[in-house]
Amino acid sequence: MAQKGDLLSYRPDIKVLDATIRDGGLVNDFFFDDEFIKALYQTNVKAGVDYMEFGYKADKEMFDVDKFGKWKFCDDDAIREIVGDNNTDLKISIMADVGRCNYKQDIQERSNSPVDLIRVATYVNTMPAAIDMIEDAHRKGYETTCNIMAISNAKESDIMAALEMLGKSPVDGIYIVDSYGSLFPEQIRKISEQYMEIGEKYGKYIGMHAHNNQQLAFANTIESCTQGVSFLDATMSGMGRGAGNCAMELLLGFLKNPKYKIFPVLQFVEKYMVPLQEAGVVWGYDIPYLITGHLNQHPRTAIAATKEKRKDYSDFYKEIIDKD
Repeated sequence: MAQKGDLLSYRPDIKVLDATIRDGGLVNDFFFDDEFIKALYQTNVKAGVDYMEFGYKADKEMFDVDKFGKWKFCDDDAIREIVGDNNTDLKISIMADVGRCNYKQDIQERSNSPVDLIRVATYVNTMPAAIDMIEDAHRKGYETTCNIMAISNAKESDIMAALEMLGKSPVDGIYIVDSYGSLFPEQIRKISEQYMEIGEKYGKYIGMHAHNNQQLAFANTIESCTQGVSFLDATMSGMGRGAGNCAMELLLGFLKNPKYKIFPVLQFVEKYMVPLQEAGVVWGYDIPYLITGHLNQHPRTAIAATKEKRKDYSDFYKEIIDKD
């Protein structure tokens, strides 16, 4: 597939989604104060970001509301307290996980909600349930995407079958998700071509959500972009689960569309992200995340090692490979 665009041009089809609250919330159990959220919202508006993801629509019967901040649940009223009527060009998104969301009850009609986009997160083996969620959100009037997680651990034939199922569904977009941060740009190029073929066949856009275990989140994001992927996820200072994500400041610095402005992001990072890290909230590249990414494993063991402030990297490596 031919490269789309070059370093001196920009593609108007590209959209940027800020996932700081949603992916970053996995680091601090979604305990962000309202000042932080309002400032992030205003920053995204000023920076020209297209979508802002407020968190998950988690089932309150499955998850204890006292153990998580409110952005684990994303009540419409809580979002309205931040955005009001959202009279801006910025659209609001939330994520709904297969098996962790009472979507028929908790996701209201679009006409009654401040949310524009429902992103359904699924593994390949729960695709039928994901499509039911997509159809429900579509009927209610929302834009929809499907984020297929952990594709580096899935069979290519299963991924292609899932893509065909999604192509025939009402979903608007399909996301490549490097959940374990294990993929390299050459692999992303091939995967992007596969997804783009389905996207062009069925009229779906393709998105990219990268993790930074091998310090490739930004590289993989822009590699997918060159292959025609148009919805790009990023977070402020790369804040996200484990090694984190593609940094917003890197992505906006790369994109040439004059609507995107890096300066408001730098101001936000200086005022809010630096103090967050200084207060002890931990994310970003570290050796344990490199190891799980290198071995194509879920980062849960690396997250535990980081919390324990382990520096015995060789012992950690031996423990991980002994489990295989």
